[in-house]
Amino acid sequence: MTATAVTPPLARYALGLGDDALVLGQRLTEWIARAPQIEEDVALANIALDLLGQARVLLAYAGQAEGRGRDEDDLAYLRDEREFSNVQLAEIGNGDFALTMARLLAFAAYQHELYTALLGSADAALAGLAGKAVKEVSYHRDHAAQWVLRLGDGTAESHRRMQAGLAAVWPYTPELFDPGEPASLLLGVAADPAALAAGWHRYVSGVLAEATLAEPEPGWRSRGGRQGLHTEHLGHLLAEMQHLHRSHPGATW
Repeated sequence: MTATAVTPPLARYALGLGDDALVLGQRLTEWIARAPQIEEDVALANIALDLLGQARVLLAYAGQAEGRGRDEDDLAYLRDEREFSNVQLAEIGNGDFALTMARLLAFAAYQHELYTALLGSADAALAGLAGKAVKEVSYHRDHAAQWVLRLGDGTAESHRRMQAGLAAVWPYTPELFDPGEPASLLLGVAADPAALAAGWHRYVSGVLAEATLAEPEPGWRSRGGRQGLHTEHLGHLLAEMQHLHRSHPGATW
């Protein structure tokens, strides 16, 4: 029997949200010392730290909820690729800066809807996290939106790259709103992913219109991240992220 099959619904829910934040935070750190401006190195590092903070809370809570004695470090560093339940949007490669901003806009707009909904959660831990996180992701969303506007309504080349970045990211966005745990199992606790889609689309489409960018046409779409089905990118990311911890088990610093 797999670990997922014996994990309580609340633990699975927290784990999925924590994996989203952990994986995207790791991805954003790859821009440090490579961003187009030194201020952007700092900005992306701060956004990554916010996501890491969310991941720590969620993974620690998931460990408590599953009751198997695993802490946040165990869940971050000692699970294999198929045990991660993040959406594929979080794991795909950074591409150029325009693609990274397209991904950040899509993800931060989703997280803003998510944490706004979780403010009313009957679960005190999730509601408490949402109270802090909604302020963080509001900044993340605004930061990405400003870059999308700047690039989309800039030069011909920046417009082309921004449109291409959107086209690369867009197939991964529907997965954000796929059904999660059955509503009856987490009634009043979890946010219904499908209910977040309208607010997300309203915000993102408004930014794209102002940036003179066309919303990409629907086509193929990603599936299965919550069930442990991932792109080739995640294995490489985890190998780098987990290497030190796995090479020196039990080490303290």
